[in-house]
Amino acid sequence: MPCSHYFQKSLVRLTGMLTLFCVVSSAMATEPPKVLFIGNSFTFGYGSASIVYRADSISDLNNNGGGGVPALFKSFADQSNIDYKVYTQTQGGAALDFHLEQRLDVIGSEAWDKVVMHGFSTLDPLKPGNPAMLIDTAGKMADFVHKLNSSVEVFLTSTWSRADLVYQADKHWSDTPIEKMALDVREGNNKAMAASPYIIGVNPVGEAWTRAMKMGIADENPYNGIDYGKVSLWTWDHYHSSAYGDYLHALVVFGNLTGIDPRTLGENECSALELGIPRKLATQLQQAAFEQLESEQLITAASNELLLKQRERKFCD
Repeated sequence: MPCSHYFQKSLVRLTGMLTLFCVVSSAMATEPPKVLFIGNSFTFGYGSASIVYRADSISDLNNNGGGGVPALFKSFADQSNIDYKVYTQTQGGAALDFHLEQRLDVIGSEAWDKVVMHGFSTLDPLKPGNPAMLIDTAGKMADFVHKLNSSVEVFLTSTWSRADLVYQADKHWSDTPIEKMALDVREGNNKAMAASPYIIGVNPVGEAWTRAMKMGIADENPYNGIDYGKVSLWTWDHYHSSAYGDYLHALVVFGNLTGIDPRTLGENECSALELGIPRKLATQLQQAAFEQLESEQLITAASNELLLKQRERKFCD
Protein backbone atom coordinates (compact mmCIF):
# COMPACT_ATOMS: atom_id res chain seq x y z
CA MET A 1 0.00 0.00 0.00
CA PRO A 2 1.44 3.45 -0.92
CA CYS A 3 2.51 5.50 2.08
CA SER A 4 0.09 8.30 1.21
CA HIS A 5 -2.79 5.83 1.05
CA TYR A 6 -1.81 4.32 4.40
CA PHE A 7 -1.53 7.79 5.97
CA GLN A 8 -4.94 8.73 4.63
CA LYS A 9 -6.56 5.66 6.16
CA SER A 10 -4.74 6.16 9.46
CA LEU A 11 -5.98 9.74 9.58
CA VAL A 12 -9.55 8.62 8.86
CA ARG A 13 -9.29 6.00 11.61
CA LEU A 14 -7.91 8.53 14.13
CA THR A 15 -10.62 11.01 13.24
CA GLY A 16 -13.23 8.31 13.72
CA MET A 17 -11.87 7.36 17.15
CA LEU A 18 -11.88 11.00 18.24
CA THR A 19 -15.44 11.33 17.00
CA LEU A 20 -16.45 8.24 18.99
CA PHE A 21 -14.86 9.69 22.12
CA CYS A 22 -16.79 12.91 21.69
CA VAL A 23 -20.05 11.08 21.09
CA VAL A 24 -19.62 8.90 24.14
CA SER A 25 -18.45 11.63 26.49
CA SER A 26 -20.68 14.48 25.42
CA ALA A 27 -23.95 14.91 27.25
CA MET A 28 -25.29 16.60 24.16
CA ALA A 29 -25.04 13.47 22.04
CA THR A 30 -28.60 12.62 21.00
CA GLU A 31 -28.32 9.47 18.93
CA PRO A 32 -25.92 6.55 19.33
CA PRO A 33 -23.69 5.63 16.39
CA LYS A 34 -25.22 3.02 14.09
CA VAL A 35 -23.14 -0.09 13.41
CA LEU A 36 -24.12 -2.47 10.61
CA PHE A 37 -22.79 -6.03 10.25
CA ILE A 38 -23.03 -7.49 6.73
CA GLY A 39 -22.21 -11.17 6.39
CA ASN A 40 -23.43 -14.75 6.41
CA SER A 41 -23.55 -17.71 8.80
CA PHE A 42 -20.14 -16.73 10.15
CA THR A 43 -21.81 -13.54 11.43
CA PHE A 44 -25.03 -14.95 12.86
CA GLY A 45 -23.37 -17.97 14.46
CA TYR A 46 -24.73 -21.04 12.66
CA GLY A 47 -24.23 -24.15 14.78
CA SER A 48 -23.42 -22.15 17.89
CA ALA A 49 -25.41 -21.21 20.97
CA SER A 50 -24.72 -17.60 20.12
CA ILE A 51 -27.15 -17.78 17.19
CA VAL A 52 -30.01 -16.90 19.56
CA TYR A 53 -27.95 -14.88 22.01
CA ARG A 54 -29.58 -11.56 23.02
CA ALA A 55 -31.36 -11.29 19.69
CA ASP A 56 -33.57 -8.54 21.07
CA SER A 57 -30.56 -6.31 21.74
CA ILE A 58 -29.91 -5.69 18.04
CA SER A 59 -31.96 -5.00 14.91
CA ASP A 60 -32.02 -7.70 12.24
CA LEU A 61 -32.79 -6.08 8.90
CA ASN A 62 -34.01 -9.46 7.63
CA ASN A 63 -36.31 -9.94 10.64
CA ASN A 64 -34.88 -13.41 11.26
CA GLY A 65 -34.32 -12.69 14.94
CA GLY A 66 -30.68 -13.75 15.21
CA GLY A 67 -28.04 -12.57 17.66
CA GLY A 68 -24.60 -13.99 16.98
CA VAL A 69 -21.46 -11.88 16.77
CA PRO A 70 -23.32 -8.54 16.46
CA ALA A 71 -25.15 -9.22 19.73
CA LEU A 72 -21.89 -10.17 21.46
CA PHE A 73 -20.31 -6.96 20.16
CA LYS A 74 -23.27 -4.98 21.49
CA SER A 75 -22.93 -6.66 24.89
CA PHE A 76 -19.21 -5.83 25.09
CA ALA A 77 -19.93 -2.21 24.15
CA ASP A 78 -22.69 -1.89 26.74
CA GLN A 79 -20.41 -3.26 29.44
CA SER A 80 -17.78 -0.71 28.40
CA ASN A 81 -20.34 2.12 28.62
CA ILE A 82 -20.39 2.70 24.86
CA ASP A 83 -23.83 3.16 23.38
CA TYR A 84 -24.20 1.73 19.88
CA LYS A 85 -27.28 0.86 17.87
CA VAL A 86 -26.33 -2.42 16.22
CA TYR A 87 -27.91 -3.83 13.07
CA THR A 88 -27.27 -6.97 11.08
CA GLN A 89 -27.83 -7.96 7.45
CA THR A 90 -26.97 -11.59 6.81
CA GLN A 91 -27.64 -14.42 4.39
CA GLY A 92 -26.40 -17.96 4.94
CA GLY A 93 -23.86 -19.18 2.38
CA ALA A 94 -23.62 -15.77 0.73
CA ALA A 95 -20.73 -13.58 -0.29
CA LEU A 96 -20.94 -9.81 -0.67
CA ASP A 97 -22.22 -10.13 -4.23
CA PHE A 98 -25.55 -11.39 -2.85
CA HIS A 99 -25.96 -8.31 -0.65
CA LEU A 100 -25.10 -6.04 -3.56
CA GLU A 101 -27.61 -7.75 -5.84
CA GLN A 102 -30.42 -8.47 -3.37
CA ARG A 103 -30.18 -6.28 -0.26
CA LEU A 104 -29.16 -2.74 -1.19
CA ASP A 105 -32.71 -1.59 -0.49
CA VAL A 106 -32.48 -2.50 3.20
CA ILE A 107 -28.80 -1.59 3.53
CA GLY A 108 -29.66 1.80 2.05
CA SER A 109 -32.35 2.43 4.65
CA GLU A 110 -29.94 4.11 7.09
CA ALA A 111 -26.83 6.28 7.04
CA TRP A 112 -24.38 4.02 8.89
CA ASP A 113 -21.56 5.24 11.13
CA LYS A 114 -19.64 1.95 11.03
CA VAL A 115 -19.98 -1.04 8.73
CA VAL A 116 -18.38 -4.43 9.43
CA MET A 117 -18.51 -6.89 6.55
CA HIS A 118 -16.93 -10.06 5.22
CA GLY A 119 -17.03 -12.14 2.09
CA PHE A 120 -17.14 -15.90 1.58
CA SER A 121 -14.94 -18.05 3.80
CA THR A 122 -12.73 -19.13 0.88
CA LEU A 123 -12.67 -15.62 -0.70
CA ASP A 124 -14.50 -16.99 -3.75
CA PRO A 125 -16.80 -20.05 -3.56
CA LEU A 126 -15.88 -21.09 -7.10
CA LYS A 127 -12.20 -20.14 -7.01
CA PRO A 128 -10.90 -20.78 -3.47
CA GLY A 129 -8.05 -18.49 -2.51
CA ASN A 130 -8.68 -16.02 -5.34
CA PRO A 131 -9.28 -12.51 -3.90
CA ALA A 132 -10.60 -10.87 -7.10
CA MET A 133 -14.26 -11.31 -6.17
CA LEU A 134 -13.75 -9.89 -2.67
CA ILE A 135 -11.76 -6.92 -3.96
CA ASP A 136 -14.52 -6.06 -6.42
CA THR A 137 -17.54 -6.57 -4.17
CA ALA A 138 -16.02 -5.07 -1.02
CA GLY A 139 -15.10 -1.97 -2.98
CA LYS A 140 -18.61 -1.63 -4.40
CA MET A 141 -20.22 -2.07 -0.99
CA ALA A 142 -17.86 0.45 0.57
CA ASP A 143 -18.73 2.93 -2.19
CA PHE A 144 -22.44 2.38 -1.53
CA VAL A 145 -22.36 2.93 2.24
CA HIS A 146 -20.02 5.91 1.77
CA LYS A 147 -22.69 7.57 -0.37
CA LEU A 148 -25.11 7.15 2.53
CA ASN A 149 -22.67 8.77 4.97
CA SER A 150 -19.36 10.25 3.85
CA SER A 151 -17.96 9.77 7.38
CA VAL A 152 -18.69 6.05 7.58
CA GLU A 153 -15.92 3.75 8.81
CA VAL A 154 -15.82 0.47 6.88
CA PHE A 155 -14.06 -2.61 8.23
CA LEU A 156 -13.50 -6.01 6.63
CA THR A 157 -13.42 -9.11 8.80
CA SER A 158 -10.79 -11.66 7.83
CA THR A 159 -12.14 -15.06 8.82
CA TRP A 160 -10.56 -18.30 10.03
CA SER A 161 -9.00 -21.45 8.67
CA ARG A 162 -11.64 -24.11 8.12
CA ALA A 163 -10.64 -27.46 9.58
CA ASP A 164 -12.78 -29.25 6.99
CA LEU A 165 -10.69 -27.72 4.19
CA VAL A 166 -7.33 -28.38 5.84
CA TYR A 167 -7.60 -31.87 7.31
CA GLN A 168 -9.77 -33.52 4.66
CA ALA A 169 -8.34 -34.74 1.35
CA ASP A 170 -8.58 -33.06 -2.03
CA LYS A 171 -9.41 -29.56 -0.76
CA HIS A 172 -7.69 -26.31 -1.68
CA TRP A 173 -5.81 -26.13 1.65
CA SER A 174 -5.40 -29.87 2.28
CA ASP A 175 -2.21 -30.84 4.11
CA THR A 176 -1.16 -27.24 4.74
CA PRO A 177 -0.44 -25.81 8.23
CA ILE A 178 -3.62 -24.73 9.99
CA GLU A 179 -2.59 -21.08 9.84
CA LYS A 180 -2.17 -21.08 6.03
CA MET A 181 -5.80 -20.59 5.07
CA ALA A 182 -6.30 -17.74 7.56
CA LEU A 183 -3.18 -16.02 6.20
CA ASP A 184 -4.38 -16.41 2.62
CA VAL A 185 -7.78 -14.98 3.52
CA ARG A 186 -6.09 -12.10 5.32
CA GLU A 187 -3.94 -11.34 2.29
CA GLY A 188 -7.09 -11.14 0.19
CA ASN A 189 -8.72 -8.79 2.68
CA ASN A 190 -5.61 -6.62 2.77
CA LYS A 191 -5.77 -6.31 -1.02
CA ALA A 192 -9.45 -5.38 -0.85
CA MET A 193 -8.70 -2.70 1.73
CA ALA A 194 -5.84 -1.32 -0.34
CA ALA A 195 -8.10 -1.08 -3.39
CA SER A 196 -10.77 1.02 -1.67
CA PRO A 197 -10.37 4.53 -0.22
CA TYR A 198 -13.25 3.89 2.18
CA ILE A 199 -12.21 0.62 3.85
CA ILE A 200 -10.09 1.68 6.81
CA GLY A 201 -9.32 -1.57 8.60
CA VAL A 202 -9.32 -5.36 8.72
CA ASN A 203 -10.47 -7.31 11.76
CA PRO A 204 -7.83 -10.08 12.17
CA VAL A 205 -10.21 -12.76 13.41
CA GLY A 206 -8.61 -15.70 11.59
CA GLU A 207 -5.19 -14.86 12.92
CA ALA A 208 -6.57 -14.47 16.45
CA TRP A 209 -7.98 -18.00 16.10
CA THR A 210 -4.56 -19.28 15.07
CA ARG A 211 -2.97 -17.41 17.96
CA ALA A 212 -5.39 -19.04 20.42
CA MET A 213 -4.29 -22.43 19.07
CA LYS A 214 -0.59 -21.60 19.37
CA MET A 215 -1.20 -20.34 22.93
CA GLY A 216 -2.61 -23.74 23.88
CA ILE A 217 -6.14 -22.44 24.43
CA ALA A 218 -7.76 -24.06 21.40
CA ASP A 219 -7.25 -27.39 19.67
CA GLU A 220 -5.73 -27.33 16.18
CA ASN A 221 -7.32 -30.47 14.73
CA PRO A 222 -10.84 -31.51 15.81
CA TYR A 223 -10.71 -34.60 13.60
CA ASN A 224 -8.36 -36.40 16.00
CA GLY A 225 -10.21 -35.38 19.16
CA ILE A 226 -9.95 -32.33 21.39
CA ASP A 227 -6.85 -32.25 23.58
CA TYR A 228 -7.44 -32.18 27.31
CA GLY A 229 -7.74 -28.66 28.67
CA LYS A 230 -8.42 -27.15 25.24
CA VAL A 231 -11.58 -26.15 23.37
CA SER A 232 -12.60 -26.26 19.72
CA LEU A 233 -13.21 -22.91 18.08
CA TRP A 234 -15.16 -24.79 15.40
CA THR A 235 -18.63 -26.21 15.92
CA TRP A 236 -19.73 -29.76 15.01
CA ASP A 237 -19.13 -29.36 11.25
CA HIS A 238 -15.50 -28.21 11.70
CA TYR A 239 -16.41 -25.33 9.37
CA HIS A 240 -18.47 -22.81 11.32
CA SER A 241 -17.58 -21.45 14.73
CA SER A 242 -18.51 -22.69 18.18
CA ALA A 243 -19.61 -20.31 20.93
CA TYR A 244 -15.91 -20.04 21.85
CA GLY A 245 -15.06 -19.10 18.29
CA ASP A 246 -17.86 -16.53 18.13
CA TYR A 247 -16.71 -15.06 21.43
CA LEU A 248 -13.16 -14.60 20.12
CA HIS A 249 -14.50 -13.25 16.82
CA ALA A 250 -16.56 -10.60 18.63
CA LEU A 251 -13.68 -9.66 20.95
CA VAL A 252 -11.44 -8.89 17.97
CA VAL A 253 -14.11 -6.80 16.24
CA PHE A 254 -14.88 -4.96 19.48
CA GLY A 255 -11.23 -4.14 20.12
CA ASN A 256 -10.57 -2.99 16.57
CA LEU A 257 -13.66 -0.79 16.24
CA THR A 258 -13.36 0.86 19.65
CA GLY A 259 -9.62 0.80 20.31
CA ILE A 260 -10.39 -0.68 23.75
CA ASP A 261 -8.22 -3.42 25.18
CA PRO A 262 -10.61 -6.43 25.30
CA ARG A 263 -8.95 -7.63 28.50
CA THR A 264 -10.74 -4.81 30.32
CA LEU A 265 -13.93 -6.87 30.04
CA GLY A 266 -12.38 -9.19 32.60
CA GLU A 267 -13.31 -12.52 34.10
CA ASN A 268 -16.78 -11.32 35.11
CA GLU A 269 -17.72 -10.46 31.54
CA CYS A 270 -21.45 -11.04 31.19
CA SER A 271 -21.75 -12.77 27.81
CA ALA A 272 -19.24 -15.46 28.71
CA LEU A 273 -21.24 -16.24 31.83
CA GLU A 274 -24.49 -16.40 29.87
CA LEU A 275 -23.00 -18.64 27.16
CA GLY A 276 -21.42 -21.00 29.68
CA ILE A 277 -17.83 -20.00 28.95
CA PRO A 278 -15.74 -20.47 32.12
CA ARG A 279 -14.13 -17.36 33.56
CA LYS A 280 -10.59 -18.57 33.03
CA LEU A 281 -11.31 -19.37 29.40
CA ALA A 282 -12.99 -16.00 28.87
CA THR A 283 -9.86 -14.19 30.05
CA GLN A 284 -7.66 -16.44 27.92
CA LEU A 285 -9.69 -15.61 24.81
CA GLN A 286 -9.57 -11.92 25.73
CA GLN A 287 -5.79 -12.24 25.97
CA ALA A 288 -5.57 -13.89 22.53
CA ALA A 289 -7.67 -11.10 21.00
CA PHE A 290 -5.54 -8.47 22.71
CA GLU A 291 -2.24 -9.98 21.59
CA GLN A 292 -3.36 -10.16 17.97
CA LEU A 293 -4.65 -6.60 17.94
CA GLU A 294 -1.60 -5.24 19.74
CA SER A 295 0.77 -7.09 17.40
CA GLU A 296 -0.77 -5.12 14.53
CA GLN A 297 -0.73 -1.85 16.52
CA LEU A 298 -4.51 -1.64 16.35
CA ILE A 299 -4.92 -1.04 20.09
CA THR A 300 -2.85 0.16 23.02
CA ALA A 301 -2.58 -1.97 26.13
CA ALA A 302 -4.65 -0.80 29.07
CA SER A 303 -2.76 0.05 32.22
CA ASN A 304 -2.36 -2.65 34.86
CA GLU A 305 -4.29 -0.44 37.26
CA LEU A 306 -7.24 -0.24 34.89
CA LEU A 307 -7.17 -3.97 34.19
CA LEU A 308 -7.26 -4.76 37.89
CA LYS A 309 -10.04 -2.27 38.49
CA GLN A 310 -12.16 -3.61 35.64
CA ARG A 311 -11.69 -7.23 36.69
CA GLU A 312 -13.09 -6.40 40.11
CA ARG A 313 -16.33 -5.17 38.60
CA LYS A 314 -19.37 -7.43 38.75
CA PHE A 315 -21.00 -7.12 35.36
CA CYS A 316 -23.52 -9.88 36.04
CA ASP A 317 -25.40 -10.57 39.24
